[in-house]
Amino acid sequence: MVLMAAADEAELALMTATAAAIDDRPSAFRYPRGEGNGVEIPQVLTPLEIGKGRIVREGGTVAILSFGTRLTESLMAAEQLAALGLPTTVADARFAKPLDHDLIRQLARHHEVLITIEEGAVGGFGAFVLHFLASDGLLDRGLKVRTLTLPDVFQEHDKPELQYRLAGLDAEGIVQTVLQALGRDAKVSGGGLRA
Repeated sequence: MVLMAAADEAELALMTATAAAIDDRPSAFRYPRGEGNGVEIPQVLTPLEIGKGRIVREGGTVAILSFGTRLTESLMAAEQLAALGLPTTVADARFAKPLDHDLIRQLARHHEVLITIEEGAVGGFGAFVLHFLASDGLLDRGLKVRTLTLPDVFQEHDKPELQYRLAGLDAEGIVQTVLQALGRDAKVSGGGLRA
């Protein structure tokens, strides 16, 4: 089984091409309703390498591994964290099945904090990553891991942005999660975060 989630409309187009090229097993890709980010869609749709994510931004202390459309919020959080002196790597997992073990190892070995973020429920992508980290011994050196998911409760129907904010899946929620993992106090002041 191949399970993908697109970060934006360009990735969605590439995942459509990828799914069309897979003929040896089932495949699925996830995408949200609503508008895209406005990114340019490639004219040539080359299938993605199965099970391989990508590094979108390099940092050193914190790693954010995004599965799906929370990538834009992850990049905004990385900017805020960098302003607080916390250089942040942002990676787009692209695939939940198969997981990119090499990418996860790289993030775990070279960062103090690893955050996974997804628009899914508890027990999804973040749980897959945690299982791999535990099986591979990558939690043994004190890596701080947090998984950000939709809450395991009924969410009232509302605008997606509000639901993401309430679930802590926006840039502010990501930054607060990182600071809490590092034992730092995060306070919101004047539209920005201060640590």
